[in-house]
Amino acid sequence: MAMSPRVRKLALTAHVTASVGWFGAVAVFLALAVTGLTAQDALTVRSVYVTMGVTGWYVIVPLCFASLATGVVSSLGTTWGLLRYYWVTVKLAITVLATGALLLHMPPISHIASAAAAPDWSGDTLTDLRTQLVIQSAAALAVLLLAIALSTYKPQGRTRYGQRKQQRSGPDQRSKVSIGLRTGETHG
Repeated sequence: MAMSPRVRKLALTAHVTASVGWFGAVAVFLALAVTGLTAQDALTVRSVYVTMGVTGWYVIVPLCFASLATGVVSSLGTTWGLLRYYWVTVKLAITVLATGALLLHMPPISHIASAAAAPDWSGDTLTDLRTQLVIQSAAALAVLLLAIALSTYKPQGRTRYGQRKQQRSGPDQRSKVSIGLRTGETHG
């Protein structure tokens, strides 16, 4: 299903916006996690973890799903396709796995946010989990950076499915694909 150029640009804009937002929100989350682990002021530490709970559920999770959905829509409406090129397929796998990992890690984030909001919070509370949040958010940032690099560099190579699709399409379709690639029809 090919999109018109206007719809394709709208889909790409939505995808880039969601993806960059996700990356930025995770960067902020990492800064909060480091602050929560290293700050000496109890009020700052408590505030950080409560903020991380809100940021996780109301910013990062929605942006994650928006990035996944807009990426699928964008790829299905362009010559890149969803499973035709390795870089798109790998990026899809990264996004699906990152989404799953995020959903698995949200309950511990909620736990630490609730603990930080409780009156009996102390600076020594949940130190292992606090350290884990720094490590996991740094790893998430690296994974999202990999997805950005794949979108930027678009390493060549068709999947077997993509090769079969190319062989089945006539010369007209193949020239449209190469023209689309030369004119910058891109998928974020």
